[in-house]
Amino acid sequence: MDRFVKNFILMSIVYLALASILGICMIGNPSLMSLKFVHSHLMLLGWVSMMIYGVGYHILPRFAGKLLKSPKLGELQFWLANIGLVGMLLFYTLGVYNPGAGIYRGLSIAFGVVEALSIFLFFYNMTATLYAKAAE
Repeated sequence: MDRFVKNFILMSIVYLALASILGICMIGNPSLMSLKFVHSHLMLLGWVSMMIYGVGYHILPRFAGKLLKSPKLGELQFWLANIGLVGMLLFYTLGVYNPGAGIYRGLSIAFGVVEALSIFLFFYNMTATLYAKAAE
């Protein structure tokens, strides 16, 4: 199994744990309900998407009987997905607690764009792998 595949799966589990802890804290302290965006994105982009990336990169090329188009793009996607998610949630949270500082909204959006770029890389790498012409 490629290192970046293991890393996606590991980070998926880390994000699940963080989202679960945050969810429990939100139930215990209703003032934290303003972090619903953080909780939901930790669950969906963190836990669910990272697990899908890891399992997808490992299994889908094997099901298709092909080699992954670019393990280097997979590695790049791992870093962009994690940097994008952490940056987006960090700056969103800072914006919640410092509403007068508009810079946080812009930074949260910028890191969201990084996250979207990582999603595009997964799309490209998977489609280029699954629809590659067989060697003759």
